[in-house]
Amino acid sequence: MSMAENGDDAGQPQAAAAQQSIGVISQYVKDLSFESPGAPQTVLGRTTSPAINIGVNVQSRRAPQGELEVELRIEATAKDGENVLFAIELVYAGLFRLTNIPDANITPIAMIECPRLLFPFARQIVADASRNGGFPPLLIDPIDFVQLYRQRMEQMAAAAQQQPEGNA
Repeated sequence: MSMAENGDDAGQPQAAAAQQSIGVISQYVKDLSFESPGAPQTVLGRTTSPAINIGVNVQSRRAPQGELEVELRIEATAKDGENVLFAIELVYAGLFRLTNIPDANITPIAMIECPRLLFPFARQIVADASRNGGFPPLLIDPIDFVQLYRQRMEQMAAAAQQQPEGNA
């Protein structure tokens, strides 16, 4: 009996067809802003380290052709007391093709894996923007997208519990 006859070979094309994958179709800057309101005074002669505040948000939506667009939003502000030295806002996005991914897994992939793929490029853009603005490059520490996802799910669950029963 050959492999084709006993069914061993027949299972391979089905297994290959069911293989799950995430494909990056495109990556792009949707919005980038750098402001240094006190320049040139704030750029020259700095001896102290500024207070840096960084915010990260992830959003996703279905795109035409069934792809998934994921936006990684990064806002960074450097302050010396109340004086804003610089502010950077970046929306870096990617268009992803998810193949054979069960519906239940799409949201975690969109909120964890896709931004994880985008982050190194967004980090470099932020570093370049701060350096090109006359400051040392702002190198953002790695982000735990799993923890961000969990926090978001907890916030959504808490908000759902606070809604009156008649509005659910």
